[in-house]
Amino acid sequence: MEPDVPRLKDLIRDIPDFPKAGVVFKDITPLLADPEGFSLVVENIASKFEGQGIRKVVGIEARGFIIAAPVAHRLGAGFVPVRKVGKLPWEVEAEAYELEYGTGLLELHRDAVAFDERVLVVDDVLATGGTAAATIRLIERLGAKVAGLSFVIELGFLNGRRQLPGRDILSLLHYE
Repeated sequence: MEPDVPRLKDLIRDIPDFPKAGVVFKDITPLLADPEGFSLVVENIASKFEGQGIRKVVGIEARGFIIAAPVAHRLGAGFVPVRKVGKLPWEVEAEAYELEYGTGLLELHRDAVAFDERVLVVDDVLATGGTAAATIRLIERLGAKVAGLSFVIELGFLNGRRQLPGRDILSLLHYE
């Protein structure tokens, strides 16, 4: 099943000057609320990575959780959240990252992924690539292998792929 790109793009809402002036936020909540659109996203991501031995699907806070959980279910894999600092209750690994509009810190439970386990990373948007690159560093520091990354939206003009060289990346929608 190929994504109906025009239909999916029609379900993305632009929010100017959010979270700060000059940034145009791509709001996926109308897409998530549309049963067919949401299903297309989950099925296209899962079908790209099925048969690749994915054991965990890592969702990046917060909208990445929404996509990653059903993808994990569809792949028969576990779901693992990567959270912003101070949100996880147990021992964590932490990694700093940069966004197009600031910096932050991500955390992952130390026992969330196992040595040599194949992991798929899922998020809503690939922008500068800082969040995805930090998530990869966390996963690999714990000994697991990142088998691929998937995004609903890729903002090509921010060149996020440059921070993810040699990675298997699926982006369903592209904005240049």
